[in-house]
Amino acid sequence: MVKHKIHAQHSGCAADERLSIPLIKKAIQRALDLEGAYLPCEVSVVVTDDSAIRKKNNEFRGIDNSTDVLSFPMFEFSKPGWGALPSSSIDPETGMVPLGDIIISAAQTIRQAQEYGQTIERETAYLIVHSVLHLLGYDHIEGTDEKKKMRKREKVIMKGFKRGWPDTKM
Repeated sequence: MVKHKIHAQHSGCAADERLSIPLIKKAIQRALDLEGAYLPCEVSVVVTDDSAIRKKNNEFRGIDNSTDVLSFPMFEFSKPGWGALPSSSIDPETGMVPLGDIIISAAQTIRQAQEYGQTIERETAYLIVHSVLHLLGYDHIEGTDEKKKMRKREKVIMKGFKRGWPDTKM
C-alpha cells in the first residue's frame, strides 16, 4: 500500500456539522489503493458549508446552487483510471502526483444521508470516493458507458465499507 499525502480541513462549517477527517482520509486511501495508484499522490479536501460550495459551483461551473461535492482534477485523462495517468504527472520537487482538490459541503452531506436513510459516515465516504474517481478521469454523463464504469468502480470501492466502517484513526 502506497502512503498518499492527504490534506483535509474544515472551513466555515458549523461545529455540529463537521465530517470525520480520518474517515475522509481512509476513503481517499482506499479509493486510490483499489484504483491501483502505485505512486504517492497528493489530494486536498476542504469540508465547508453550503454558501462556500455554492460560490465555487457558480464560479467554476456557472451553476448558482449549492451542491454536495466538487472535484478539481489536476490532469485530463484520455480514459478514466490510474492507468491513463499522463506521464508528466509526477511533481519533480515532491515525487508525488498532485491529483487535485475536493470541496465537500458538510450540511448537504448530512441532509443527503438523512434523505437516503444512510449514516453520515456512509454518505461522507461515498461522496469522497465519487470525487476521487472524478480526479482520476471518471465521469457520469447520463446514458453513457462512462456512467456505468464509474458506478461499477464506486460499488467495488464502497463494498469494503459494508462490513463495517474502518477504524477512523489515522
